[in-house]
Amino acid sequence: MSSEYDDAAANGLARALRVPASSDRLQAALAAGTTPKPSYIEVLVDRCAVEPDFFVRDMLTWALVRHDPEVTVPRLVEELGSVFPQARSQALHTLSKTGDPRTWSAITLALLEDDEDQVARAAWRTAAGVVPEREAPALSELLARQFGRGDRDVRLSLTRAFLSIGELGRDAAEAATTDTTPEPARSHARATVRMLDDPELDFDEALATSH
Repeated sequence: MSSEYDDAAANGLARALRVPASSDRLQAALAAGTTPKPSYIEVLVDRCAVEPDFFVRDMLTWALVRHDPEVTVPRLVEELGSVFPQARSQALHTLSKTGDPRTWSAITLALLEDDEDQVARAAWRTAAGVVPEREAPALSELLARQFGRGDRDVRLSLTRAFLSIGELGRDAAEAATTDTTPEPARSHARATVRMLDDPELDFDEALATSH
């Protein structure tokens, strides 16, 4: 009976997360996190891959974090291999909120260098937040290969990852500021070093004065 009840609850949640009004979907995700059920996890993860509304996605993440990490974390790690970019990026975002040590080992080079900017940005942010101190210099060297990538927002995300790592990432950032590094990567690296020196510095100002 309990299994049938859980299945019915999960099916009800799935229907509620497909209604047209984003405010109703938000309330459904809120309810799922307020009264967690193991049967909700698959529904919530699946919805993360396709939910178009930012605020609903954020509530889906909150709801998942409210569930048992022994179940949610392995399922989220599995989602990192999805063919859907939003599924990968949202799984990374949710893993960053769990604080689970298994997250670090799940962040692969493929995710850090993902062709989809939204995935790479989520991987940079998540990796910088969970990296063990001894691994931080190596992670920074990998991140330094992304200097100059994308538009202003993408570059800001990378710089923020370096700021999160802090002094342990300085050597890798400084190594990318030399004349052997082509533009725009060199200017981006210089701006990042300037912000390591002064984290209160405005990113656009740092970038404008680093050419």
